[in-house]
Amino acid sequence: MSKLNDFNSVDSDVIFDAAQKYGTPLYLYDEQTIVDKCKTLLAMPNAFGLTVRYAMKANSTKAILQIIHGQGLKIDASSMNEARRAHLAGIPYEDIMLTTQEAPVDQDLRDLENMMHEGLKYNVCSVRQLQNIADFAAANEIKLSMRVHPGVGTGESAAHNTGDHYSCYGVHLSDLEQALKFAKRKEIVFDLLHIHIGSGGDPETWRENIDHELSILEEYFPGAETVSFGGGLKEVRMPDGIAADIQKLGQYAKEKIEQFGKKTGRKLKMEIEPGTFVVANAGFIVAKVVDKKQTGVDGLKFIILNGGMDMSIRPLLYGSQHPFYIVSKAGELLSSEFAELNDEYTAAIVGTCCETGDSQCLNDEGLNTPRQMSEPEIGDYVAIGGAGAYCSTMSPMNYNSHLQAPEVLYTRDKELKEIRLRQTLEQMLANEI
Repeated sequence: MSKLNDFNSVDSDVIFDAAQKYGTPLYLYDEQTIVDKCKTLLAMPNAFGLTVRYAMKANSTKAILQIIHGQGLKIDASSMNEARRAHLAGIPYEDIMLTTQEAPVDQDLRDLENMMHEGLKYNVCSVRQLQNIADFAAANEIKLSMRVHPGVGTGESAAHNTGDHYSCYGVHLSDLEQALKFAKRKEIVFDLLHIHIGSGGDPETWRENIDHELSILEEYFPGAETVSFGGGLKEVRMPDGIAADIQKLGQYAKEKIEQFGKKTGRKLKMEIEPGTFVVANAGFIVAKVVDKKQTGVDGLKFIILNGGMDMSIRPLLYGSQHPFYIVSKAGELLSSEFAELNDEYTAAIVGTCCETGDSQCLNDEGLNTPRQMSEPEIGDYVAIGGAGAYCSTMSPMNYNSHLQAPEVLYTRDKELKEIRLRQTLEQMLANEI
């Protein structure tokens, strides 16, 4: 038995037992890590109250939502169906905020109105969304939230930046006065201002956003009682990364909100909406080595797994790196990125999709870059860490007609529990006519 890293409680025996019991490939989640992360966030310093919303797009599986909500976090939904899904998992609409690019009309609009009647918080992200919901909100005296596009942002990659002029999230500052004039005519009150500048970016820019958002709130939102600084709290997956310091960020926000209170007499409550921070390092992809290849003497060595981009597309989309753990077919940990490795063997880890981009070892140019590891044999296992967020929810799971992998929870009682079954061929084909 060998512990894989210091991020969670999973060891090589857990990897081996899960693979033996449920087959590969699979997703494996550590419940204790999720609970610990929730507690860390809820302990974040604040001035006049804190609400933590989990960005469920990171991982939307029912059991995961229930664990997180059970710890006291509320939900940030990015679509109507996410809101419906969270509610079907037993989460009341009053604990859900909807922040979406969708502009609901017809039945979706009626459904949204019903959700709002039950307490859902609607975070308006465009002038059109505001126009669609205005009469209902005014007639029912329901206060709204607004997401503002600040014009600046940050992120782990360009694709994670949601605040600069290359992205279109929220009501842009250039449209803000028009939107607020319309809202005033309709007698609509915004009691929450929301700005999210990106995911996994520089914590310093996150701090600067606090100052920027408070200035926007002071100038444009006299009725706001709550300020949401969004999510994107930097988490690390690899040994050389540096995560955001939640205590320091919270202390900075607390001091700025207290200063704002002394200046204006307004005691603002604070919200954040992390996703990656909660679940990323609680998760693993567990796959089996099914083949090995080499492109000539001067070429690359390849380790081929039975789970690749159909399990995680993050390396292809973002150039993201995840740690690898080689576990023998007998359950012995052969190598870990978090331990010293003397073996000079290097290889690229790829999947079985008919796509050159099906690799977990892509560099910034999209080319395979070998990584150091112990050489696995056919039938050994590779566990890919940091896979709790934006893997199962984003995967092109049915590409090449591959089946959606099961999800398994390693509970706080040290038991393995299947929380999503492996998809069958019949289920994949069920809607074809």
